[in-house]
Amino acid sequence: MRPLAIALVAVLMAVGCSTSRRDKITVACGASERWCAMMVKRFSDATGVEAEFVRLSSGEALERIKAARARQEFDVWHGGPADAYVAAKSQGLLEPYKSEKSAEIRQGWADPENAWSGIYAGVLAFCNNTKKLAERGLKPISSWQDLLDERLRGSVAIAHPATSGTAYTALWTQVQLNGGDQDAALGYMRKLHPNVLRYNSSGSAAALQAAKGEAAVGVVFSHDCVAAQEQGYPHLKVTFPAEGTGYELGGVAVLAGAHNPDSARKYVDWALSGASQRLGPLAKFYALPTNTKVPAHSKAADPATVKLVSYDVGVAGRAKQTLVDRFSAEIARPPA
Repeated sequence: MRPLAIALVAVLMAVGCSTSRRDKITVACGASERWCAMMVKRFSDATGVEAEFVRLSSGEALERIKAARARQEFDVWHGGPADAYVAAKSQGLLEPYKSEKSAEIRQGWADPENAWSGIYAGVLAFCNNTKKLAERGLKPISSWQDLLDERLRGSVAIAHPATSGTAYTALWTQVQLNGGDQDAALGYMRKLHPNVLRYNSSGSAAALQAAKGEAAVGVVFSHDCVAAQEQGYPHLKVTFPAEGTGYELGGVAVLAGAHNPDSARKYVDWALSGASQRLGPLAKFYALPTNTKVPAHSKAADPATVKLVSYDVGVAGRAKQTLVDRFSAEIARPPA
């Protein structure tokens, strides 16, 4: 009887473990810590499904998801530029899912094969510390060429494109401004290199570096600079590059190998909903919503007043690995 009893206990333990995991998901979250915490809590409150998150920049998230392919540690990926989601899709890391809320999302702001969907959009900008710039005899930066000024030596805050979706957006913007010429884009970044304070792992960090005066200007999504302004930093000003600027389409996706795919799909439904996308301003997150039923906040960037480059998320995502590898080899290694 002893072997049978042991076997029965093992079965009961397995069932118990399965039951405890059934209504719990883990989210790889690519936006601000505050936004991520609010999102998983509100999802749990709305659905009864327990959720936790790990805050990761998009490059870090992609590497973690890829490394855990056989035994995936996450169920959902939420936030961070869709370029990385395109790369993940090409590697078989996403589980296609067409949500019932897909019809509410702006046309063209989701993967046509339902591997991922956009949940917000952010416009790349300069976060200027007007006091620090004035000390260097400079006005707020208004162009990519201004950013190369020798008076900005060691005073530009930006992340590394290997770890940050914000930084990859900046790099791909240069590709677009140079007619698709990746050599010319890397040439611009090489000229910018002496002005870089250091390469951060997270894109949003540049806003706080500018806010605290560690840098004179940061290259960030505009909503990150607005969030820093609201933390009580009076010398910040958002400007947009006159030549044109890129933008991110923040994504959400169910991950292949998710432990709890049904609950992961519930999370995607919720993330695409109007109820979810109205929450951003509560966490000082002023990106543009993708749900057509949710109006943009007054503090969000207005695409109608900003010159945008043609930004094909699919093309940018497929080029990402090669371009980032070249940046790491030719300009600067990723932050340790």
